[in-house]
Amino acid sequence: MTFSFMFLVLLAVLFLSSAIRVLREYERAVVFRLGRFLAVKGPGLILLIPVIDKMRKVDLRVTTLDVPSQEVITRDNVSINVSAVVYFRVVEADKAVIQVEDYYYATSQLAQTTLRSICGQAELDEILAEREKLNARIQEILDADTEPWGVKVSKVEIKEIDLPEEMKRAMAKQAEAERERRAKVINAQGELQASKTLAEAARIMAEQPASLQLRFLQTLREVSAENNSTIIFPLPIDLIKPFLEGFGKPDTEPKKI
Repeated sequence: MTFSFMFLVLLAVLFLSSAIRVLREYERAVVFRLGRFLAVKGPGLILLIPVIDKMRKVDLRVTTLDVPSQEVITRDNVSINVSAVVYFRVVEADKAVIQVEDYYYATSQLAQTTLRSICGQAELDEILAEREKLNARIQEILDADTEPWGVKVSKVEIKEIDLPEEMKRAMAKQAEAERERRAKVINAQGELQASKTLAEAARIMAEQPASLQLRFLQTLREVSAENNSTIIFPLPIDLIKPFLEGFGKPDTEPKKI
């Protein structure tokens, strides 16, 4: 009698352990009964009929997928290596189990082929300068293709672009030439502004000759302050002209006796 009771207790424990499942908040169970899809259960405590019910557990959290470096020939015939990272998650657990054998592997392979296809349709300058546009295009294609699998691709980022050494040298020369061109343009613009300013100053001095004499005296003062030496310079006739006119003027007033 005792042996039979112990056997029944053991059988009940085994039955409950195989029938009771506890799922976390981010997990779902796709339950099959005799091979046919029954329901998606969870989270929390769920009950299964041993031997008859089978379940596949699916994680609903965001998954990070590293796309390995892919060799791509761009539209302008430049060979580069491009890698990316894809963020996706399962939104429909039943489709992720029923519609595709391994949704993670399928998404990985699809991301690699899509990355090669999109980068191969663009030129090198576009890949380097418009990375956000390419990211959005790849994400749109992946999201549309993985929708039947119950997978949602939320974001794609091109991670690294590896250029050949000769292309790096050519781009460095191009960047240096561009910097030299900008420097020459800025220098020319500065010369133009300086010439306009000098022309305006010359016009003002021509209208007011006294300003030219003041500028001349100011220059002499600056030179004498910087260099402790003897300076010989011609005396401008305009500077002493008023004095000469004063001495040469005849005295027309009558003298008083």
